[in-house]
Amino acid sequence: MTTADSSLPAWFPLKKASQHAGEFSLFFFRFLKEAVRPPFEGRVFLQQCFKVGNKSLGLVAITAFIMGLVLTLQTRPSLAGFGAESLLPGMVCVSVIREIGPVITAVICAGKISSRIGAELGSMKVTEQIDAMEVSAINPFHYLVVTRVLATTCMVPLLVIFADAISIFSSFLAYNIHGDITITRFFDMALSKLEWIDIFPSIIKSIFFGTAIGIIGCYKGFRVAGGTASVGTAANAAVVTASLVIFFIDMIVVQITDIL
Repeated sequence: MTTADSSLPAWFPLKKASQHAGEFSLFFFRFLKEAVRPPFEGRVFLQQCFKVGNKSLGLVAITAFIMGLVLTLQTRPSLAGFGAESLLPGMVCVSVIREIGPVITAVICAGKISSRIGAELGSMKVTEQIDAMEVSAINPFHYLVVTRVLATTCMVPLLVIFADAISIFSSFLAYNIHGDITITRFFDMALSKLEWIDIFPSIIKSIFFGTAIGIIGCYKGFRVAGGTASVGTAANAAVVTASLVIFFIDMIVVQITDIL
């Protein structure tokens, strides 16, 4: 430990964490205020929706396909041992829609989207493009942050729904490796086990996941200071922080759902 490090008080990390939490809270409340203030950047919002949704579609589809396939192949022997193989479609469907689909898809999006936003805004901050926008009487927060966060908030739930459908379909394919069932019968058995309490929390937390992914990526990008090396640090920090927040949000929603 260096002399400079040893001279720091023991509570310094706590003070630094509290400072970051305060700055992030101010950043988030500013987003809420700017989001309802006109003018609305509709064209930029649609461009960001395309970047978030279309460019993440392939990765989400592959991940969801493997997820449903593996879950079915791993679970089938256990259920078959108890003579409950007919419960497999419903079990996979409920597991994917309630928990696995939203969380895994959000983590994938955090790695791809939050890092891209952090690096993109960080590069603009380092090259003083954001300062140039302010000089040109353009509100960079409204133009850059609000559009990106709203895009992730809207598109991540749609990606989760898409991933759920792909996972259930791949489960059908895995089921037919050792069995013989029509796709109509499989989906009927799967969806018959779903209830409103399974679907509603999944949609709600997917919306929160999308907001967290966007706001954390923007926050890390806007706080970049120094040279280009800090851009990579911001992108990495955005991924790690967004992933942790996703699991924290999931824990809270699961607890609330359990109470209800």
